[in-house]
Amino acid sequence: MNCRFCENELKHQFVDLGFSPPSNAFLSAAQLNQTETFYPLKIMVCEKCFLVQIDEFAKHDDIFNANYAYFSSFSTSWLAHAKAYTIMMRERFGFTAESQVIEIASNDGYLLQYFKEQGIPVLGVEPTANTAKVAQEKGIESVVDFFGVRLAKELASQGKLADLLLGNNVLAHVPDINDFVSGLKVLLKPNGVITFEFPHLLQMIDKNQFDTIYHEHFSYLSLWAVKQIFEAHGLEIFDVQEIPTHGGSLRVFVMHQEDKSKVHEKSVLALLQKEVEFGLNDLTIYQNFQIKSEKVKDDFWDFLIQAKRGNKQVIAYGAAAKGNTLLNFAGVKKDMIQFVVDASPYKQCKFLPGVHIPVVEESQIKELKPDYVVILPWNLKEEISNQLSYINEWSGKFVVAVPELNVFTK
Repeated sequence: MNCRFCENELKHQFVDLGFSPPSNAFLSAAQLNQTETFYPLKIMVCEKCFLVQIDEFAKHDDIFNANYAYFSSFSTSWLAHAKAYTIMMRERFGFTAESQVIEIASNDGYLLQYFKEQGIPVLGVEPTANTAKVAQEKGIESVVDFFGVRLAKELASQGKLADLLLGNNVLAHVPDINDFVSGLKVLLKPNGVITFEFPHLLQMIDKNQFDTIYHEHFSYLSLWAVKQIFEAHGLEIFDVQEIPTHGGSLRVFVMHQEDKSKVHEKSVLALLQKEVEFGLNDLTIYQNFQIKSEKVKDDFWDFLIQAKRGNKQVIAYGAAAKGNTLLNFAGVKKDMIQFVVDASPYKQCKFLPGVHIPVVEESQIKELKPDYVVILPWNLKEEISNQLSYINEWSGKFVVAVPELNVFTK
């Protein structure tokens, strides 16, 4: 395997989480007895550019298809984050009714709806037809396609160049990252702005967030690596912000290298220095992640065994991709966790990939009155524990496994 950015041969393993099916490949009852495809979750690090990555074992057009199960609008905290972003960007860069905002991986219109409310023209690019349909029903024009140079040239030929080109949690999802970033260069107006948000590799290592590794995520990103990728394609990062989403993410602000209209903020050099001090440009920092990940798995397994021996009822909340990574890595089946609750009707009445735990609606919690609710999307711990605080009525407790096992009440 060669690095997807610099093509250097990859020799150094970061972590091996065994085998699992794609994290959003939920199953119907009829599919439970059919053959299920498992792929390696083996992550490598490039010693040249320090891009952390997985090979494209599961093809991206198989993962992001018309049955894609993730709809962004089912998280109230994520909607609030998206709305705050649109207001901040309009105030900072002065976008108006004469501007063009284009979002890549626009999903169900969770973010573009707020620009639309402000009278700013929007266009979504989304490869999953089912989520794009929901956006279109909100009046958001959406192109159902994968983004890259080909599509960028098509849109540019139609006069759809971007004053703001954005993507949240998509840069990591791209197998051909060079083609993707080259497309950004094509589609951006001369004085336009690009922003991308992505989970920060530093936080992933520091907080042992191994469950953010799954087949949808082809790359695991640092500012150190992303800066090199953008610069190789004629783009430049002029500002960066550390934000709390997904356990700690970066938001980068990017412009054409030829653009002289924007100020280079000190934040970029400061964060690069922070990454150097942490050791992200040294292979040493990547060498003990396997041991840390296995400790979380073992501690979680021990908790479930003790709960089962004590005749305790355990369920989980949030049929999220990170939860599927944890459950498959730990080998947890429905004899340990009876069911998983999820707010999305697109996941309810289905079964988690690999482990085959059923996904149900929230009413099942009050019916069963479980002793423990395992919050799988730990990044939404506060939102979910507040929502389910009624489990206090029967002395129920919450559990998170990452970055370490924590049992708590609300």
